[in-house]
Amino acid sequence: MERRSVLKSIGGLCLLPALGFGIENNPKKEPVLRIAHLTDIHLKNELNAPAKFEKCLHHVQQQSPKVDFILNGGDIVFDMNKENIDTINNQWNLLEKIQKSELSVPVYYCLGNHDIWWQEDNKKEAIYGKKYALDRLKLAKPYYSVIKGGWKFILLDSVHLDIDGTWYIGKLGDEQFAWLQEELKATPAPMPITVLSHIPILTALLMIEDNVVNRWEMLGGDMHTDTAKIINLFYQHPNVKLCLSGHLHMRDKVVYNNVTYLCNGAVSGAWWNGNRRETAPGYGLIDLYADGTFDEQYVNY
Repeated sequence: MERRSVLKSIGGLCLLPALGFGIENNPKKEPVLRIAHLTDIHLKNELNAPAKFEKCLHHVQQQSPKVDFILNGGDIVFDMNKENIDTINNQWNLLEKIQKSELSVPVYYCLGNHDIWWQEDNKKEAIYGKKYALDRLKLAKPYYSVIKGGWKFILLDSVHLDIDGTWYIGKLGDEQFAWLQEELKATPAPMPITVLSHIPILTALLMIEDNVVNRWEMLGGDMHTDTAKIINLFYQHPNVKLCLSGHLHMRDKVVYNNVTYLCNGAVSGAWWNGNRRETAPGYGLIDLYADGTFDEQYVNY
């Protein structure tokens, strides 16, 4: 987390207030899908988190029109990083128990930085790293794609160890980037695409700092360090319409090169202690249309 880079310039960005996006009613067309984007749940059996998470799930499932499925943007459990295995098991058991009894909507997951077991004394364990969470979620790989309602959804693995191996940064890595290139090439041009990552690919939230003097400093763990490379790839594929993320527990919207980047707050707010700055605990609600357009809002449940 000591590795920093200075923001020198941002061009073509549009920053809007946290809660003012709203769904625009369009009487001329009906959505082909309605999805909910839940991110940064940080579930554990404290802070009244289980009851609040259940309330959120009920709120999602009471939406009208109904939600077709949920995109879970990571930090699913409170924290795995350097916890003991009993604590980790308890957090995941709690998630499975609540979702089994309170959720009837399909869920697609990506991993957050808190869903990874980085216990340095146990690197030789079979469940070290991302394997434990992938096994619990029954995922073969941490990045994949699905097609629903004529849209493709690409779920990315944005959390990787820094070059010194001590902490994490946001990036894809060569193997995943090559996979993403092929995935976009293989997608028919008329098929619109939504991308889900835990760490934002592009956000303006990193400019919201206290006591800034002369410059902004950005951490490699707060936004993708390969942003320019990914944006250039998206520019070659105009059917990439929407990128969803979380991680920062705040809400913003950046539109760049006709791609909308939504950082959708957090279900847990400030880790189950109220608002994170001006963003209340909530989730994203998105209506997707056959022509590649969408309407979206942030819902405070």
